[in-house]
Parts: sequence; structure tokens; C-alpha cells
Amino acid sequence: MNISGNTILITGGSAGIGLALAKRFLETDNKVIIVGRRKEKLNEAKAKYPKLHTKVCDVSKEDDRKVLFESVKKEFPNLNVLVNNAGIQQRVNLLKADQNWDYYRKEISINVDGPIHLSMLFTPLITQQESGAIINISSGLALRPGVWVPIYSATKAAIHSYTTSLRLQLSQSNVDVIEILPPAVNTDLGGSGLHTMGAPLDEFADSIFERIKQGDLEIGYGDAEKRLHASKEEIDEGTKQAWENFLKNNPDF
Repeated sequence: MNISGNTILITGGSAGIGLALAKRFLETDNKVIIVGRRKEKLNEAKAKYPKLHTKVCDVSKEDDRKVLFESVKKEFPNLNVLVNNAGIQQRVNLLKADQNWDYYRKEISINVDGPIHLSMLFTPLITQQESGAIINISSGLALRPGVWVPIYSATKAAIHSYTTSLRLQLSQSNVDVIEILPPAVNTDLGGSGLHTMGAPLDEFADSIFERIKQGDLEIGYGDAEKRLHASKEEIDEGTKQAWENFLKNNPDF
């Protein structure tokens, strides 16, 4: 994709990876719209980066996604890049799953329904532009699941699969379909303090942005990059070892 001169929509853009990418896109002369559920968080981001445009939307809800699309199409008819970044992560012990289904379903609604539906809504608009891109943020856990976050891992595997299909279906168009597979990154995904041992956010974002500039379509970082090239045996063994290590460090799980 062209690195400048775009109109870009980023879901989950008020913090973490979304805001880090928004900052870098602003610095390379793009118009950037960030989307989030909470207006106060969007306002905080805009106070930090005044050139940002903001839209309130709960991407887990079908009606909200439709309203967002119609609003953006009217206000930003030249939009040519969609970044599906919004996501949540919940630790779930499947032997103690005593919450109501809505608690578990929201992870699927945000992580799967949101990006798939938004890409279907926006693809006709993006393909009308001279060039464009759809960027899906999946996870290294799409390739090697984190057993303690089974629903999250499954949702990211779904997005990995969907992105492959979307890329092939749009291969004769002017739209690049890019997948970013983060490892654990030092953000508040999953809850405050859970990923403080993850990759530094700015280092991760700088690396990802350079790979986008280079034209890469499947972009990992650190261990997530290694998983892209791992054998099934390495994936299976890594999954087992990570689960055993998690249980050792979280005996009350």
C-alpha cells in the first residue's frame, strides 16, 4: 500500500496498538479516523494528536457497524484503508465456565463479527479508490493458541483464515490485504498489567510500520514471526509448554 496520502479508519484506535499505528500514519501525511466505544478515550487521543478524527462505535454491534459505515462513507468518501484492530481478550477456564453466554460471546462479537462485517461493508468503497488496503490485526495465538485464552485464540485463528480468503478474492483488485500478527505487546489487552512483560509498544509499532512500507502482506514480530515458519510439531510442543508454564505461574486458574 502507499504509505502516505491515504484516508484511514482504525478500530480500537484510542489506545494501544491502534493508537500507535494512528500516530505513525499521521506522521506520514495520512488522514486518520479512529473508532472506539468510549468518547472520553477518543477525546484523550485527539487531545494528544489533534489531527485525528474520531467516531464512537461499538464494533460488537451490527447496527453500530452499519451506522459507522454510512457515516464514514458520507463524511470521508475517499476512505481507502481499513484497519481492523479492535479486540478483547479474556482468560477462560473451560472447566469453570460459569458466566452467562453473553460474557463469552462478546469476545467473538468484537474479534470476529466486527472485522469480518466491517471488511464486507467497506470493501466496495475501498475498491472504488485508486489504491487501498485492508489491514487485519490477528495474533501469534492464531498460529499457536494460548490455552488460557481459548476463545481469543480461536477468534484470531478465524481472522487469520478469513484474511487469507479475502486476500485471494481481492488479488486482482487494487486493494492489498495485510495481516499483522502481534506477540504479547505491552498494552492493557486482557486487563491492566497482564502484558507488562510483552514487547515494548513503540518498538513493535516501528517494526510493523517498516514492514508495511516494504509491502509485506503477512507481518509478525518476535516469537509471532517465528510461528509463521514453524512446523506442526514445533507448534504443538510450544502450545503444550506454554500451557504448562502458565499453570505453574497461575496455580489457582
